[in-house]
Amino acid sequence: MKLWLVRHAQPLVAPGLCYGALDLPADPCATRQAAQILAQALPQNLQVIGSPLQRCERLAHALQALRPDLAYKTDARLAEMDFGNWEGQTWDAIARAELEAWTDDFAHWRCGGGENVQNLMARVAAVWDASVAANQPTVWITHAGVIRAATLLARGQRAVQHAAQWPGDACGFGQWCVLNLPTSQLAV
Repeated sequence: MKLWLVRHAQPLVAPGLCYGALDLPADPCATRQAAQILAQALPQNLQVIGSPLQRCERLAHALQALRPDLAYKTDARLAEMDFGNWEGQTWDAIARAELEAWTDDFAHWRCGGGENVQNLMARVAAVWDASVAANQPTVWITHAGVIRAATLLARGQRAVQHAAQWPGDACGFGQWCVLNLPTSQLAV
């Protein structure tokens, strides 16, 4: 089974701004370009599931306009992590003590009073399990945090205790990666 993990295009946001659940639009030109490239790369008749945040939904709709064979639905569990009252602030404006508290208790610290990494992992794991049970190649149009969580799930890791365990890389804006899972990993 293949799982395509597609990241939304570059959001229209100032560099250094904390955003996760903040519903920002993506660059329209970059969104169209990503949809065109993705439309050519994807095989026929895939299930497409996307985050309800507009930077993902606009990419999904642009893709579906080019590829009406792709069935699309939204799933709120594929939204980016909610950083609570950190949302919309520059990372430099967030108190160092709060950032250190997050690093010290990476799995459970509620960033800005919002979500914690373990909550993100749990909701992504629920979509993962449903995708695996469907046993159908699927596309997720989502965010860097969700892609990182899915990468860990592909390795069989369902929890993260330390910041060092969190993957540093996710595909770039408007790009994707594909996870190829052997049959033995499909049973959950």
